[in-house]
Amino acid sequence: MKYFTFTWLIACMTTLCASMSWAQSVVVSGQVTGASDKAPLPGTTVSFKGTTTGTTTDASGNYRITIPNPANATLVFSSVGFLNQEITVKNQSTINVDMAADDRQLDEVVVVGYGTVRKSDLTGSLAQVKGKEIDAFPATNVLQALSGRAPGVQVTQNTGAPGAGISVRIRGTNSIQGSNEPLYVVDGFPTSGSNPTIVNNSDIESIEILKDASATAIYGSRGANGVVIITTKQGKAGKMTVDYEGSYSIQSLRKRLDLMNAKEYAMFYNEQAANDKVTPYFTQDQVNSFGDGYDWQNLVFQKAPMQTHNLTVSGGTEKTRFSVGGSIFNQEGIIRGSDYKRYSLRANISTDVSKKFNLTYGATLTKILTGRQNSGGGNRGGTLISAAISAPPTLTPYNDDGSYRVLATAYPFISNVLINPLNYLEQFSDNVDANRILANAALTFKPFDGLSIKISGGIENSDDRTDTYTTTKFVNSQGSASVSTIRGMSLLSENTISYIKTIAQKHNISAVAGFTYQNFLTKSLGVSGVGFLSDITETASLGSAATPGIPGAAPDTPGYALSTLLSYLGRVNYGFNNKYLLTASIRADGSSKYSEGNKWGYFPSGALAWRVSEEAFMKNISFMTDLKARASWGLTGSQAINAYATLNNLSAGKTVFDDALYNTFAPGTQLPGNLKWETTEQIDFGIDAGFLNNRFQLTLDYYIKNTRDLLNTVQLPSGFGFTSTIRNVGQIQNKGLEIALSARVIDKAFKWDLNGNIAFNRSKVVKLNGGQDILGGSVGVTLISDAANLLREGQPMSVFYGYVEDGYTDQGRVKYKDLNGDNVINQQDKTIIGNPNPNFIYGLNSVMSFKGFTLTAFFQGTQGNNLVNVSSINNTLDYGFGLNMPREVYQNHWTPTNPNAKYPVISRANSYNYSNRFVEDGSYLRLRTVQLAYNLPLQALGVSWMRTAQIYASGQNLLTVTKYSWWDPEVNSQGGANSIGQGIDHYSYPTSKSVTFGIRVGF
Repeated sequence: MKYFTFTWLIACMTTLCASMSWAQSVVVSGQVTGASDKAPLPGTTVSFKGTTTGTTTDASGNYRITIPNPANATLVFSSVGFLNQEITVKNQSTINVDMAADDRQLDEVVVVGYGTVRKSDLTGSLAQVKGKEIDAFPATNVLQALSGRAPGVQVTQNTGAPGAGISVRIRGTNSIQGSNEPLYVVDGFPTSGSNPTIVNNSDIESIEILKDASATAIYGSRGANGVVIITTKQGKAGKMTVDYEGSYSIQSLRKRLDLMNAKEYAMFYNEQAANDKVTPYFTQDQVNSFGDGYDWQNLVFQKAPMQTHNLTVSGGTEKTRFSVGGSIFNQEGIIRGSDYKRYSLRANISTDVSKKFNLTYGATLTKILTGRQNSGGGNRGGTLISAAISAPPTLTPYNDDGSYRVLATAYPFISNVLINPLNYLEQFSDNVDANRILANAALTFKPFDGLSIKISGGIENSDDRTDTYTTTKFVNSQGSASVSTIRGMSLLSENTISYIKTIAQKHNISAVAGFTYQNFLTKSLGVSGVGFLSDITETASLGSAATPGIPGAAPDTPGYALSTLLSYLGRVNYGFNNKYLLTASIRADGSSKYSEGNKWGYFPSGALAWRVSEEAFMKNISFMTDLKARASWGLTGSQAINAYATLNNLSAGKTVFDDALYNTFAPGTQLPGNLKWETTEQIDFGIDAGFLNNRFQLTLDYYIKNTRDLLNTVQLPSGFGFTSTIRNVGQIQNKGLEIALSARVIDKAFKWDLNGNIAFNRSKVVKLNGGQDILGGSVGVTLISDAANLLREGQPMSVFYGYVEDGYTDQGRVKYKDLNGDNVINQQDKTIIGNPNPNFIYGLNSVMSFKGFTLTAFFQGTQGNNLVNVSSINNTLDYGFGLNMPREVYQNHWTPTNPNAKYPVISRANSYNYSNRFVEDGSYLRLRTVQLAYNLPLQALGVSWMRTAQIYASGQNLLTVTKYSWWDPEVNSQGGANSIGQGIDHYSYPTSKSVTFGIRVGF
């Protein structure tokens, strides 16, 4: 009985103690989401402070945890890429957490060639631009968003036209004949084009720019110009989310040229008549009657709308994730009749078929419609832009009967090629209809932990059709039409095996090996016709032309070209104790383009990094959070020839025998050469440093790039049977310094982040064939015809080469310096007169936030580069053809009382050479974008059906500080992938400024 009583008392006490203990515990639950997009964060660690006890969030970001002593408990929430949060529990049973992204997180994963790596483990030089920065402002091309964002990356918009081409140079120019554009890799697919127009800005998760050979050598013969890896948004497990962004912009001409008004124009040309001793063109009564006259810039330029709409749906389960997006981009140009429309649909799907197999599929479909007003080039009013400047303000576009005024016959002294701009605006069309498809799929097999075998394939397809029509109402036109089609297709097969292993918690090994196959097929066709009875069919009935053209290849495109690239690759990364890092890679590329015996090129690389901050002697340096030293070396290549450059090409023709016409084939004019790869050898030394818990971060890189075996066309002696051949003849060097600095200046309720970068690059032509100069670019106007750029041993790439002015004669005409002292001004007196390469390029991004408001200002610029203002030749010096000109020509030209004027005497008898007069300072500082955004307080407003809501207003190109006299210094009229004609402005489509209003919402 006593035993039973004792046992009963023990049981009661145990039960009471357990009840008391349970009464002190509490269950806390909630959801963890990202602060910026409110997307669930699965896998977030929720633990008790000071312990390793805790749990993780599920696929929907939800968690549930039992806390024994809630009064004194603090929960710590941690997730890779986000700032840790600590929250005291007290009496709370529900704790929802918004995790702020840690842009300075060293363990952030970045994308590299054929894999990913932690930022702290990087051994090469890489810059990352995140999707939020890319989507900061509306742009027709994602490359525009890279300008000023990454050190060493120079982005130039060739003209301001909607959809115009973009030139990108990473660490300078490497090739004379080959492309200087980087390789663009979209979701693992190396694209064949030089501009990734298929991708919509809002679909991008991040862009990584690989710059040194250690990072790019894995792409072998296509890595010499750098590699741009574009990763689009992927689905995440959790609740389905819907995100929409829409914006509306108004664009306008950034700067108007200050031209002469009607009265000044009449007085100006009367002075020219007096100087040339001819009868004045205008009577004094006419001069007195002229006021400001007609402003032709108002006719051509307009305020133009631009709108964007982007919708993304993403989500999934632990097994299957998806992200689907659609977008519309619609831009009217600031020149009437020009526009750009893009419609795209993207889908990314990933599913775990089993624990060992994963299947992914991604596809982007894009349709682009471009209405072009190709106004560049020309002279004396023969093109749209030239006519908009040159048309006399004393005349109007229409005659009294409403017909177009013919400007070329309006005055006896006027240019006979001056065309009324209305002809281009209303009687000319140039439309491009382009379709793009990029699709790839991959199957990944993981037989055991750490090993992955991936088989992937993809296709890139492009189909462009260009329709150009000039109506019968266009001045002196019988009606002309042309249609050209270009079809391109690239098939890709990639097969890789990768392995990741950590041994004894000190040795980290990762390796990848594989082989790839990719082919490139281009087909084109062009047809035309002149002389139409009616304009109603335009390009739809070329057979009705009075004079049909001979069908052939599209302009600047081969009728048929097929090439193949077969590659083997391998890379090993090794890290010891998280201190010492090694990367070694090699790629072998075999190309069908090259000669027998030279088809294969081999591109090795190696890199070392030392995380100095992990050493014991650094632990007492409290302000130094991270310090890493890097060094790399490697070889990369460039395919600088077309598909059949090493073969003896036959040219089609016709000949007559016995009064009959026969088709013929004969050897072409270019002698096939025994060619080998262009090879770029690069070394890089870098430092990555973080201070005060990475509140301040610094990256420094110094590099030297030497490109040898440059391919270029060489002229052959007459009588050789061929006129030219291609040879490996040259060498170019680029070397420079890149600096990037980021800082959390203020980190309280008010936050201020600054990110800046600056890059210095010096190029030098080391060797050319026989030391012979190479001319490039052109100054092609009637008044002056000459080459604009020059390649010369010992000089930077594409320097300007011309005469040097030496004041005026006693009659006010331009004199030139006799540099060789032979009392004759000729080609021997030419010298280097400018340099299109900047001393440095830079960018600065400022982000200030307080409560729901965020103010962003992004500045970008170049310093020390020159531009050749070809536009100014006709419109400041060509005095005998009735062209309108800037007002300063009227106000500051030579007279006997003004002998040191900026412009010479107003006379038709003047003659000119290409000289330093036309070389201007092209440096500029631009406020690329400024944005004020406000995040609506949805919880305070009781709105539970929306995750996020943001409204914003922004401006683009609102401020530009420059000494350049014409429309805009960011111009490259003759720029292109393989152009050495750099820094030329020849009646280019002007850049616009814009104001944008938009909204971003998430559901």
